[in-house]
Amino acid sequence: MSENSINSARRAALGKFGLGLATIAATGTGNLASAETTPTSPHPVVLDRFDHIVLTVADVERTCEFYVRAIGVKVETFGSGRKALVFGRQKFNLHQLGREIVPHAHRPTPGSVDLCIIASTTVDDVIKHLKAVNVVITEGPVQRTGAMGPIRSVYFRDPDENLIEISNYL
Repeated sequence: MSENSINSARRAALGKFGLGLATIAATGTGNLASAETTPTSPHPVVLDRFDHIVLTVADVERTCEFYVRAIGVKVETFGSGRKALVFGRQKFNLHQLGREIVPHAHRPTPGSVDLCIIASTTVDDVIKHLKAVNVVITEGPVQRTGAMGPIRSVYFRDPDENLIEISNYL
């Protein structure tokens, strides 16, 4: 089966959820209802997008500094002094190892995350920037397969050794 056939099959299988992701990627609306009004699945749960992901880290301030320098996220302080890394309509909430907010993952562990983030900036420009700010590139540019089709990616690690992939759809 060709890569295009696989991607077409994946999009078909994703139904409304996949079409919503395509709309979110294309329009930045984050609104699944605008993608398609007729449900293609009888399932009663319809997902829209990730709101946040929690990263358990060894040092919150070091993590904030790194992500601001490496990929230009904004640091948000909320609640009782908690920190989040904000970009687009998503954020990474940061939990300090040993002081995790309840409830939390069964085994909160720094360095256990592998994330792919779709960027508006070209991967080539991301690579130039990462090199300019002395972020070690683990791999890339390389072609991979994202949720909606082929992507071009660059990989690097954060201070806790989480693997971060920055990509563009081809």
